[in-house]
Amino acid sequence: MKLFIISDIHGSLYYLKKVIEIFGKENYDKLVILGDELYHGPRNPLPKDYSPKEVIEILNKYKDKIIAVRGNCDSEVDQMVLSYPIMSDYSMIYLGNKRVFLTHGHIYNIDNPLPMSEGDILLYGHFHIPMIEKKDERYFFNPGSISLPKNNSNHSFAILDETKFQIKDLDENILMEINF
Repeated sequence: MKLFIISDIHGSLYYLKKVIEIFGKENYDKLVILGDELYHGPRNPLPKDYSPKEVIEILNKYKDKIIAVRGNCDSEVDQMVLSYPIMSDYSMIYLGNKRVFLTHGHIYNIDNPLPMSEGDILLYGHFHIPMIEKKDERYFFNPGSISLPKNNSNHSFAILDETKFQIKDLDENILMEINF
């Protein structure tokens, strides 16, 4: 299985179109969205081409490919317009023999992980900073933000398969990578 991972769209039509174009180039099994799909939040500036209604239209076209979790800027009203579930604080999938936890990061993250075992992976967004870290034989990955990167990081997304995790910028240059 090959996962295409994004986080923190925050209603940016411009950046969503860019990653959807990249997503369409390969045969990914799932599009994982780690929260904050539509709203920019009170602490963030408006992202480029802020257009939640058009973001909704695009995302709903991919409803059968999307696995999503709730971000701190997502609400029940967002769920009313999206055709895939977003209201779970976390989800879990298996990738080969690895257990992969998906969450936004405002509740569970490297400093407050879910109950993980050796070799498990925690994928989360929220901080808008790409990160790869191995701690106590557990993996913690953050793809960064496609629309509002912080700390001088790039607009980024990630790819995860059974053998590696990569963070790429929107020109598809590898920024970080780890092999299992």
